[in-house]
Amino acid sequence: MISEAGNLPVAFTSFVGRRHLIAEIRRLLGQARLLTLTGMGGVGKTRLALEAAAESSRAFADGVWLVDLAPVLEPAAVADAAAAALGVPDLGTRPVLEQLAAYLAGRRALLVLDNCEHLVDACAELADTLLAAAPEVRVLATSRQTLGIAGEHVLVVPPLSVPDEAVQLLRDRATAVRPEFRITDLNRAGASRLCADLDGLPLAIELAASRLRTLTVDQAVDRLADRFALLTSGSRIARPRQRTLRALVDWSYELCAPAERLLWNRLSVFTGGFTLDAAEGVCVGEGIDRREVVDLLDRLVGQSVVLATEQEGLSRYRLLETIRHYGRQRLAESGEEQRLLRRHRDFFLALVECGADSWYGPGQEDTLARLRADHSNLLAALDHGGDPQAELALAAALRFHWCADGFLGEGRRRLSRALDAAPEPTPAKARALLAAAWVALLQGDLATADRWLNEAGELGDQLDDPAVRANGQGFRGTLALFRGRFEEAVPLLEDAVAAQTALGQEAATVFWLFQLANTQAHIGDPRTAETARQAVATAQAYGERWTRAYALWVLGLDAWVHGDQEAATGLTRAGLAIQQGFNDHVGAALLLELLAWISAARDDHERAGRLLGTVRALWRDTGTTLSVFGPDLAEHHARCEEAVARALGPAAYANALTEGSRHDGPGRGIAFALGTGAEPVAQTTAPSPLTRREREVAALVAQGMSNRQIAAALVLSPRTVDGHIENIRAKLGFTSRAQIASWWARNQEPTP
Repeated sequence: MISEAGNLPVAFTSFVGRRHLIAEIRRLLGQARLLTLTGMGGVGKTRLALEAAAESSRAFADGVWLVDLAPVLEPAAVADAAAAALGVPDLGTRPVLEQLAAYLAGRRALLVLDNCEHLVDACAELADTLLAAAPEVRVLATSRQTLGIAGEHVLVVPPLSVPDEAVQLLRDRATAVRPEFRITDLNRAGASRLCADLDGLPLAIELAASRLRTLTVDQAVDRLADRFALLTSGSRIARPRQRTLRALVDWSYELCAPAERLLWNRLSVFTGGFTLDAAEGVCVGEGIDRREVVDLLDRLVGQSVVLATEQEGLSRYRLLETIRHYGRQRLAESGEEQRLLRRHRDFFLALVECGADSWYGPGQEDTLARLRADHSNLLAALDHGGDPQAELALAAALRFHWCADGFLGEGRRRLSRALDAAPEPTPAKARALLAAAWVALLQGDLATADRWLNEAGELGDQLDDPAVRANGQGFRGTLALFRGRFEEAVPLLEDAVAAQTALGQEAATVFWLFQLANTQAHIGDPRTAETARQAVATAQAYGERWTRAYALWVLGLDAWVHGDQEAATGLTRAGLAIQQGFNDHVGAALLLELLAWISAARDDHERAGRLLGTVRALWRDTGTTLSVFGPDLAEHHARCEEAVARALGPAAYANALTEGSRHDGPGRGIAFALGTGAEPVAQTTAPSPLTRREREVAALVAQGMSNRQIAAALVLSPRTVDGHIENIRAKLGFTSRAQIASWWARNQEPTP
């Protein structure tokens, strides 16, 4: 159940009963702008909300979005969680709630705020602000208590009806673990009693159903009766439903093998889910061998303790909050909690540092996707406390997550806090100062960036750390570039390239080479194209893609400035093809902006107008403007707007802008520009007869590029490209470019 636009998770189990509640929720959402589902834990509020939201998705053109607040601990982080869920980039210095309100204004969307009860005031403020700013937005909240703001409608979620819905759920879930299970005349009364004893609570019924793998219904009834007798001490007074759930969870826990209970406890340190390798890295030792984890995890999934999910295309697991809180209590009682929290922090520190150290190579898209999926765990690791240097190291190692993936505001707060908590002059502090300066630069806070760079420079000299000095020199160049002091920036960036080369870090020079080429482009330096080609070649040699896309933008800009529209088109499309794998609003906006200028230069004013509309939406969502990257770029944009408006006329130009603005977000904007209209199809497993370079060429042929455009995009000579085309035709037995494009579309192999 996933909407065309949105982030609702896929359901791995069927939805049973409650059709009347689904209909009522949908009816109320048609009348009310804020609807809160209330009820006790385990009654099924979340699943009901998700099912109703999925069935309502067609009514919300701009998507249905789940904001899971269970991992959020601080009220101040509620708006951040909502922005992350909606993919709103946190790139400016405005408060996140203000950015989020601006993003949703004019959109028709449904927000599902799940698990609000521990953050009621912050959730109320979020809902109130967003509903005031965005008239077409609706909010569906789940909470054990109401939000208490004007206009709120409340629907109390009751337990499942017994025996009808409850027994149906029991049968459905029991069949999943024991396919031959049936409700018969012999066990029907026992099944009804079991569900009645469990008060019709869906979570309790699912946990009990997992035990029918080995127990009969009557055995389960008898064992639960013993458990409830202990709870009520024989009293005839009905027990509270919350105690029913606690008894059921206790029972499920005690039926687990010792190693299963141990893993359940330890998994509770994860927030927002986890992967198999994370469970293996954090939970092993003292009773659990690494080789046992996958089997133990599988058994906990079979017992409905752990749920299998998918996020960012990755297989993941999670615990329901009721189950996680129970495990956390048990972990605290065991005396292991602090040790497990340290292991959790250390695991993610090692994971993030590995990604940062190997950043300028293959796998950047996968690295960022993993960090996005584990965003809640990363924030929790930063909050563990007890080791300021470890927190400093983690905040610094997350620099590409902060800067390349739209989390500047969060990064700024985390780095500032970590720096304040760790005043000692250590290498970790030097790296954190550089990371903080980069964040401030991208936010346009040049004064703060200058201050942090001064501190980093002094500390780099004190520690005699050449890497800190090299990167500090480079960011000094970036600072000069952003201040418009281009002549000052060039030698600083040249020094950074030379210093990193001397340190044997040639792959990392691509970052400074791109910025050097960008600076040269601003002053019309004839070396611009040569520097940008060097950046592209270096990136290709090491499999780096993110900076390569920016270097292709500079090459395309240089070609456009010099009137070579064909080469400029090929270079820009190549950069956009790379950007498809990232969630980079700024990179996408710069490339789409350039493509609009090229289209206008080629008298395709209708397309240029639509692209300008797409770009306008992207810049609006980032909270920044093109002028941040240079006054000359803003001038190019203004001239393009004037030319397109003059050619189309006011009405047609306004229509083109409106049509283009519908392609919001980097993915949609790039798909529109490249004419794909959809995300790339996953790579097939069939072996290819083509070499890596030939596959790159075939991909660009499929995009409609000429040999000359391909040569410009790949920084090759036209003669070399001609040779690659001939080799492709010979290997595949083709005679035309159309056949190559068709073959590529069928096989859809991603370019390296």
